[in-house]
Amino acid sequence: MLAVPRRSTERIATLTALSITVVLLLAIWQLAGPDSESQALSLSLLGGAVFGLLLQRSRFCFFCVTRDFIEQRKPEGLLGIIAALAVGTLGYHAVFGAFLPDPVSGRLPPDAHVGPLSWVLALAATLFGIGMALSGSCISAHLYRLGEGAFASVFALLGALLGFVLGFLCWNPLYLLSIQAAPVVWLPNWHGYGVSLVLQLLLLAGLAGWLLTYHRSGAQVIQPLRSLKQVLFGQRWPTWVGGVLIGFLATLAYLRVGPLGVTAELGSVARTSASDLGWLPERMEGLDGFSGCATVIKETLLSNNGLFILGLVAAAWASALVAGDFQPRRPSANELMRNLLGGVLLGLGSMLALGCTVGTLLSGIMAGAASGWLFGLFCLLGIVLGLPLRRLWS
Repeated sequence: MLAVPRRSTERIATLTALSITVVLLLAIWQLAGPDSESQALSLSLLGGAVFGLLLQRSRFCFFCVTRDFIEQRKPEGLLGIIAALAVGTLGYHAVFGAFLPDPVSGRLPPDAHVGPLSWVLALAATLFGIGMALSGSCISAHLYRLGEGAFASVFALLGALLGFVLGFLCWNPLYLLSIQAAPVVWLPNWHGYGVSLVLQLLLLAGLAGWLLTYHRSGAQVIQPLRSLKQVLFGQRWPTWVGGVLIGFLATLAYLRVGPLGVTAELGSVARTSASDLGWLPERMEGLDGFSGCATVIKETLLSNNGLFILGLVAAAWASALVAGDFQPRRPSANELMRNLLGGVLLGLGSMLALGCTVGTLLSGIMAGAASGWLFGLFCLLGIVLGLPLRRLWS
């Protein structure tokens, strides 16, 4: 078999990436229209593409950066997540007044990921963390790794669909037992936006200060910049760069379309399929009244979250091709089964928590939701419990 010259391979990858980019831009332009619904669809595809680029270039993966700290005491990735939360908290609080000028009235901002506080949320977050450890990524990272050729992520996402179905089957008894009476705590309801903003920034600053005690400074070789391609697609960006930009993107997304989230489409596909098969009860108690990554019975192929995910995967694929990160490989049967089981836990945890690390944690904490903080705490516990299981499985 003749080997393909490296230069030819790079040209093919670049041309493929350019083709993907052109198709994305044409689709964004085609979707845009004079009505608000068309504009939301167009912006969702654009936002997903930007999000996918940022995830891929900055390795913005909740599990990966947490594992780096637990196993190697490298805090840089977690500091990037804190940067995203800080910028997003500032952005969300800046625009909240346009939706709800008086936060102490007891009302909640529209569509914000503010969920109920209960032991069900804690359990869901723990299961999600274990699922991340077993499968090697959160749901958003599995999506961008599809663009890098990680075929094992397909099994994790298939498992997530099954996990969503299991979550729907468990929902009614858990809702009546606990979720129905659980408090919904939004920090600005307490003493206004100012107190909420200061409290959250102090918490984030405290976490950042603690993580910085583990930072190990070292000499860093600064390479001369020869081209824009080298700047964008050379070495991976520092996670804090991706975090800051994701914080800005989250603010713009909430202002124009809705909070960032990646599980609404997966959950809706699972709910629609299970309902068509007659597996689910006719009534899902209280489910459709909660904000978050809402699932619905799909009646159309086009949806804001579906286009967001499509843009995410496509842009991550184009980015990986140009950067040389597209490295498909054949996973082992053991890896496929581990990803499948981990995916089931990811889907189950996402359904019961009304979102994942992007929706419930990232968008929730930015919005000042206590549910976001609780999810993050027990998600960390799940990762700590899941890492030994991953090592035993491997």
